[in-house]
Amino acid sequence: MSNTEQTLSIIKPDAVERNLDSEIKNMFTLNGFKIIRDKKIKIEKLEAEKFYKVHETKPFYNDLCEYLSSGPIIVMVLEKENAVLANRELMGATNPNDAAEGTIRKKYGISIDKNSVHGSDSIENAKIEIDFFFQD
Repeated sequence: MSNTEQTLSIIKPDAVERNLDSEIKNMFTLNGFKIIRDKKIKIEKLEAEKFYKVHETKPFYNDLCEYLSSGPIIVMVLEKENAVLANRELMGATNPNDAAEGTIRKKYGISIDKNSVHGSDSIENAKIEIDFFFQD
């Protein structure tokens, strides 16, 4: 019985701005992920606020929303066995300084805010986040 899952990944504005999207996508495929869907979009702050609603009460919420809506992003649906966990491992720790060698955030992240990628943190949230960007 296969445990294939889908998860959402976002290549954040700092990475898109530095033209790292191909390299980051390549890291996913080299690690066994299939990129099922992807698109480059620019979202408004209001949409970012809806997307990050789960963090509404946290002190970094406003900055997070400002940042996600500050430039183009690439949203992707990734598929693999245990995709949610595998993606979180590949992304690395939120703070690039704490991220393990070989992870996306270690390689490309600039700071705890500009850490290049977002990934769903649970199967439930993956479904919600995928539906948020891919309604059709």
